Amino acid sequence: MPSDILPNLGRGRRYLAIPGPSVIPDRVLNAMHQAAPNIYAGALPDMMPDLVRDLRAAACTRQHVAIYIANGHGAWEAALANTCAPGAGVLSLPTGRFGHGWADMARGLGLEVTQIDFGRRTPVDPQQVEDALRADRDHRIRVVLATHVDTASTVRNDIPAIRAAMDAAGHPALLMVDAIASLGCDPLRMDAWGVDVVVGASQKGLMTPPGLGLLWISDKALAASRQLGLRSPYWTWDRRIDADAFYQYFGGTAPTHHLYGLRAALDMLIHDEGLEAAWVRHHRLARAVWAAVEAWGAGGAMALNIADPAQRSHAVTSLRLEAPDATRLRQWTETQAGLTLGIGLGMAEPDDPAWHGFFRLAHMGHVNAHMVLGALGVIDAGLKALHIAHGPGALDGATTALLAP
Repeated sequence: MPSDILPNLGRGRRYLAIPGPSVIPDRVLNAMHQAAPNIYAGALPDMMPDLVRDLRAAACTRQHVAIYIANGHGAWEAALANTCAPGAGVLSLPTGRFGHGWADMARGLGLEVTQIDFGRRTPVDPQQVEDALRADRDHRIRVVLATHVDTASTVRNDIPAIRAAMDAAGHPALLMVDAIASLGCDPLRMDAWGVDVVVGASQKGLMTPPGLGLLWISDKALAASRQLGLRSPYWTWDRRIDADAFYQYFGGTAPTHHLYGLRAALDMLIHDEGLEAAWVRHHRLARAVWAAVEAWGAGGAMALNIADPAQRSHAVTSLRLEAPDATRLRQWTETQAGLTLGIGLGMAEPDDPAWHGFFRLAHMGHVNAHMVLGALGVIDAGLKALHIAHGPGALDGATTALLAP
């Protein structure tokens, strides 16, 4: 072979290992690849009852479902627009960038936000939640905003503990949970955990392209919204829950091909694999990532952002290196090996040199052992190619963790 040829090992099918949009299964893509359907009668309108049934199953609830043509930010706004009039109180519990984003949206809607910031490396402290709600003697706080998994910091919060703190305070606020990153990946039990509104989206664990914002709504939240008498012609969830005609599920023309894709994705998640089996798969894959990082970190600066495994997401892992090595590594894996890693979103400001010391590896949705082990192998090769200090045995550690019961 000629010695002067520089190979590009990134040729071939690329792997987008960012935390959303996640890998879209061929089955979902094939389901979407068809001519525009009749939106007034036939197979598409007829699929809605079963689609709603399986969306309930995905959140482990018997309660109501509303679908929006939106991303997760749209679903955030829909949750607030249906429950809070301008001037209402909101208790925000951010553990990363996305918790702050939801709070900023609440401020933009004219709501009065009380915020307890738990930083980017620790979960919500339920005792502080209880104390804040006990101090709200006039019950001005109408909703509590919690993020199950913050996609940026990858903190995973104990939602049942937050619910218990609210109950201990005897406060009537609604508990709203952003499960955009965790749905289908981490255990999430809306009814058992006493959640009033779950916010989701299509592009992560549900394996469908971005474009669908999803809400699961308790009877308590629905009653509270109706007592408040808010009316937003598009965002209101009443008609979407109790649709008399197909278009009313979506406030207008249906997201036709997204529905075909979501139908295929729910078949895979709920009926073929099974939701709890998917939770176990994600846990095993996450353990493999953590084991590899711990091995690398034994001989270098690589570290998991979240120290306690019980507080880590099973869908995505946030990692630390010395700046600018995280950016150097991301660039190498993408250009030389076809692996796109996630930026360290929200861990530092983009104009701060520290921003180049963070990255994320997603392992959510349509992901299996060979994809995760392959990604870890590419990262290992990148560390070597760039002469970034690291410990040995990462891949052996990953395989051992993957196979452990």
